[in-house]
Parts: sequence; structure tokens; C-alpha cells
Amino acid sequence: MSTPSILISGASIAGPTLASWLGAAGWDVTVIERFDQLRDEGQNIDIRGTGREVLRRMGLEDVVRAAHTHETGLDFVDERGRPVARIAAGTDDTSGGTAELEILRGRLSRILHDHSSADAAYVFGDQITALHDDGHGVDVEFRHGPARRFDVVVIAEGLRSRTRSLVIRDVRLRELGLYSAYFTIPRTDADDNRWRWLIADRGRGVTLRPDDVGTIRASLNMHSATRGLDRLDRADIVTILRATFADIGWETPRILDALDDSPLYFESLGQARLPRWSSGRIALLGDTAYCASPVSGMGTTLAVTGAYVLAGELTRHTDPQAAFARYEAVMRPFAERAQQLRPGFPYMFYPRTRLQRSLVWAGLRAAASPLANRLVGGAGALFSPPAEALDLPDHAMASRNGG
Repeated sequence: MSTPSILISGASIAGPTLASWLGAAGWDVTVIERFDQLRDEGQNIDIRGTGREVLRRMGLEDVVRAAHTHETGLDFVDERGRPVARIAAGTDDTSGGTAELEILRGRLSRILHDHSSADAAYVFGDQITALHDDGHGVDVEFRHGPARRFDVVVIAEGLRSRTRSLVIRDVRLRELGLYSAYFTIPRTDADDNRWRWLIADRGRGVTLRPDDVGTIRASLNMHSATRGLDRLDRADIVTILRATFADIGWETPRILDALDDSPLYFESLGQARLPRWSSGRIALLGDTAYCASPVSGMGTTLAVTGAYVLAGELTRHTDPQAAFARYEAVMRPFAERAQQLRPGFPYMFYPRTRLQRSLVWAGLRAAASPLANRLVGGAGALFSPPAEALDLPDHAMASRNGG
């Protein structure tokens, strides 16, 4: 039999994880990424539950742990920086607002790329423009490179995938009405290894989080009914951010001052709830298929778990459509559970008035109390996602590190 070939579009988290498993299993793997290189920037992400188990099977858990951001927990603070409620980091695979394994997105992406690069060819600075599935293979056209044919194509590009419409048309995303601006600012003596979160009024929030490279990751978050702000140019976005957050105290002026000197990532948060995740020999993976949004705490876990499940089914079935059907049957209940946010989430953290904020603060104080910790797991349980709500299949696949 000839070596099966696969094209994976997207070199962030899910794509390289899939490439690693299939490359080690003997597939001819090509990964295409529209950016010219790996993107080292990015905010803190975590890996929990089944995601942690996938890393163990890849032999990467200790490598990821070595790149931990050293975040020690979450503090909700007031405008003077005084803690309103303090939540300790998790001490197991799943629990806590701060997970036991926190890592920068770019750092994890590079680890997964390096783990897979010996068995997969990476092509940067190009993207898919057309897909032609004739039932026996997929002819792929690219913006820059020559057309090629593959046995299977997987799209792993993110929530706002540009390629997904070539596979499934009329996708309607569930918009959460939340915008987040992420960027990096210089670290000062006032910073520590806590995740600090100021809940302001009028649907606004400001956070600072430590990294392991000597800087601080900042975010400005707002709840808004206005759609399309993420499609504005950088100058307009900066103007909106300055006007929206100008009257907030704490470290907000320092954060706004850094806007001009830092690369800015601005996104509208949403979820992908698609009727199906494949068509013929083409499948969707990760956020492209089932984004649960950053507020779920499950994005990275879903990405690496889905990649593992999909790789296992592709190695077990000679018919890609049968593999895709099994992948969706296993993953869809897990993804849908992740998308079912807790009652009041995330809007309780974006109150409209100061009175509402006072009520949120009172609830957080109660949840973080010693009594609540003893009885119901306290605020840590409040922030613990359902990352173990899947019995991870034991696929007999090779791993280059013995996983």
C-alpha cells in the first residue's frame, strides 16, 4: 500500500499535534501556515484533564512543565490593587482558575512544531484557495505554491477560519458579545507571579498575568453589543480602547501607555457550533470545528485531545469518512459539554453598574472563603472546567518519544 498523505492547514496547537501523531505513524504529512513563521507571541493558556494525558502519551509533559509561566494563582483586585478575593492555583490535572500547567501559546506551539518537524513538512507563508474532492483524493490549490493532491485534508485554523467556508458553507458562529485585546508590557517591581484581575463597571475588565520571559501579559476586555469592532484597523481599535478604559484606575494607565509600543491582538470571542465537522475527505479540527471560547478554559485541551482522537481514527480506518465519523462521535459530546458555560458565565464578570460589581465581589469573597473551600472546593471549583469529561481512547499509535 502507498503511504497515505495529509495536508493540515494551521500550525498553532491542533495542527502540529495531529502532525506529530500521524508523522510518527508513517503518514506523509504536510502542514501549511499562512503566516511567514511560527508566532511566538500570545497569552497564557493552560492544558487540563485529557489534554494533559495526551501530552503524557507524546512524552511532552515535562517539556511543557519546564516552560511554565510560574503563575501562582488568581487575585481579583480593586482600583487600588488590593485583593478582593484570592484563589490558589490548581494542584492536579484539572482544577483551579490558574491551572497547574500554564504556558504561553507561542511557546506551546513551538514545542509541538519541534516535536513533529522531523516527520512533517512545514510550509509557511501560504494558504489554501480551493479544494476539489473527487472521492478518491483532494486536489488543493494554494495562493503561492503549485497545486497538489492529498488523500486527506484537515483544517485547523481557528474560530475565524478563512478556509472553513470551502468545506462547510453558511457557518453561523455564536458571538458572546465580548472583546479582548492582548499585548505584552514591561515588567516592573510592582508585578508578581499572580494573575490579577480588576472587574470594572460598564462591562469592562483589566488583567495582568506573568510570563516566564521577564514581561507581563496584559488584556483589556469589554462586553459590547456592537459587532465588527475586531475588523477595524489597529489605529481605530487603539482609539476605542483608550476611550473605553481611560477612567479606570489601578494599572490601567500604565497598560494604555504601552499600547503604542506593543504588538496588539484584538478578538471578538465566540463559539463554533457546527452541524458537522467533515465533508468527504476533508475535516475540521480544534477551534475551527468546535471552539468553546477562551472563557471556557477548554480551548487548548479540546485542540490537543481532538488531534489525538482524529489521528487515532485515521490510523485505524482506511476510509477517511469512517475515521471522521468516529472522531466526531467521540469528540462532539466532549466539545458540547465544554461549550455549556456555567450559569452567569462569563457575563457576571462584566457588570454594568458599581452595585452589580459589589455583588460580584461579595460572591467571590464568599466562594474564596475557607469554609467554601472545605465544603464545595471554593472558587477553585468555580473556575475548574470539565476537562476530564471524556474517557480518552487508547489508540495504539507510535510516538517518537515512546508515548
